[in-house]
Amino acid sequence: MPSLPLQKARALLEQYPDIETVDVLISDLNGVMRGKRLPRDGLLKACTQGIQLPASLFALDICGNTIEETGLGLDSGDGDRTCWPLADTFAPTPWRPGRAQVLMSMFEPDGTAFFADPRHVLAQTLSRFSERGLTPVVALELEFYLVERRRDARGRIHPPCAPSTGERAVQSQLYAMNELDEYAGVLEDIQAAARAQGLPLDSALKECAPGQFEINLIHSSDALAAADSAVLLKRLIRGVAEQHDLEATFMAKPFGDEAGSGAHVHISLEDAHGTNLFAADNGAPTGSDTLGHAIGGLLELMPASMAVLAPNLNSFRRFQPGLYVPMAPSWGVDNRSVAIRIPSGPDHARRLEHRVAGADANPYLLLATLLASILYGLDHRAAPGAPIAGNAYTQLAPSLTNSWREALSLFEHSDALKAALGEAFHFVYCANRRAEREQAMARVSTLEYDWYLRHV
Repeated sequence: MPSLPLQKARALLEQYPDIETVDVLISDLNGVMRGKRLPRDGLLKACTQGIQLPASLFALDICGNTIEETGLGLDSGDGDRTCWPLADTFAPTPWRPGRAQVLMSMFEPDGTAFFADPRHVLAQTLSRFSERGLTPVVALELEFYLVERRRDARGRIHPPCAPSTGERAVQSQLYAMNELDEYAGVLEDIQAAARAQGLPLDSALKECAPGQFEINLIHSSDALAAADSAVLLKRLIRGVAEQHDLEATFMAKPFGDEAGSGAHVHISLEDAHGTNLFAADNGAPTGSDTLGHAIGGLLELMPASMAVLAPNLNSFRRFQPGLYVPMAPSWGVDNRSVAIRIPSGPDHARRLEHRVAGADANPYLLLATLLASILYGLDHRAAPGAPIAGNAYTQLAPSLTNSWREALSLFEHSDALKAALGEAFHFVYCANRRAEREQAMARVSTLEYDWYLRHV
């Protein structure tokens, strides 16, 4: 996506005369939106001179601390790079009247892409598809929880009280329409804000835990724009929830005894003529050989991909049996107990649904990793093995790691992912995640005090 032209920026400011400030945003490794807040006319300067931000932005952990082990901090002089606003990402923020936002991407002084920017990692992966005359078509489904903004005396969160009834949610009520009605004000404001920002929302549904919902984005043949939409949608949902005195969280597992929140990704593959290469000539629900090779690559690299699909300490709490979270590399047709599901439907719409990642995954890195795995499968003609029919949990022993340390080790030693994502980026990501894990392990949790303080 090209930079926002100055002439278009002027036209946008004229179109929105009430805009007073503009947030210029960029996603770090964790998917946290960072950047600056500019006065209205600052957007014009940003379009001609760029925005200077330190390269160490991509060394930040979830707490905003620079991880020096990445090599992007003081050892490099902690110098700036130029970030350019991206065309077609400017939009008002309805939950903050008088404010707008625009996405950015970081570049070197010579104009080349900065290697550690996750958006560039995805763009580089997409270029490999383009070289072959192939276009991935993707759609993301994001699950999230609405919770009360107020915490209890021990700092714990609670499901919200329904705005329309004042009653606290206590049941799962999957697909319940009355719960959509109870939160209609929030959900309708999300839809309205998405329309104002041009985000391609599809459906909303009640998920299988109190206060849990899912919002889906319409499939797109521009995977980079799809990832942009996902990071902006997360920001939008949080902003609208705050308007309603609620908090939206995309934590993978905010409640230990309830379902986690996933980020399911639907992917198909088109050739230069727009033909779906995953569709079988004979209409078989298992799809074409190309789909089989794509699944084979995803399954083969899935264990090493876990460091991206489950990027933090809380991510691994989601992997528990019986809660519709895949526990082993597996695939099947219209089967929600497997890691890669082939949804039912017409053959021309044949696609795969990747069901492993948590909603806390960085959308750019999630798509880059999945698409790189598909290319790996196509290049190596990877075999997917037999599809699973019935309950995969009773047929396959859990083999996807639930250890953050092991996930990082598998990722670090994956030559395939190192080559696919770029060796320099691979190093920075490993260093960043390892350092955050070490910090997490140095903290003593409330549970440990409850269990061990007086009894061991």
